[in-house]
Parts: sequence; C-alpha cells; structure tokens
Amino acid sequence: MRTTWIIQNLKCGGCERTIIRKLGEIGGIKDVQIHPEDSSVTFSYHNPEQLDMVRDVLFKLGYPVLGEKNSLRLKARSYVSCATGRLNKA
Repeated sequence: MRTTWIIQNLKCGGCERTIIRKLGEIGGIKDVQIHPEDSSVTFSYHNPEQLDMVRDVLFKLGYPVLGEKNSLRLKARSYVSCATGRLNKA
C-alpha cells in the first residue's frame, strides 16, 4: 500500500535526507519520497501498524503530521533534524 501525508516543519533537503534515512530504518517502509514544496511525505508500507511507527518517528524528529500538535519544542527538533541531514550528505 502507498500513502501520502502532509507534515509540518519541513524546510529543505536536510530535512528530506533525515526523514528518508530514519523512515528507511523501519522494516517494511519503502520508496520514501519527500516533497518540500508541498510539505508531503509519500511511502509504501505493508500493514497498518507501520503507519503508527512512521507517525511516531516523524513526531520524534519534529515533523508532526498536519493536524497534530506542533509545539515550539517540535519546531526546535525539526531544526536539529534538518541540520543533521545537511551535515550527513551522502
């Protein structure tokens, strides 16, 4: 199955690299695509439980799904995730 979510705090390629790397660590999550121009993340998954895992990882990185609480703390986390992605260019 494939889905697309709109996420908050997505800014640039650094964010993109971090999200792709972290979601790729979740077993069964494939074909992750990030689109900063519309703040979306698209990915393939095998079962509904994986959706909860993806949502949790995005939240912990500072990129909550649109409609979820977006606190100052989450915005700060997204800046750290972004900087990490910029530093870890592969």
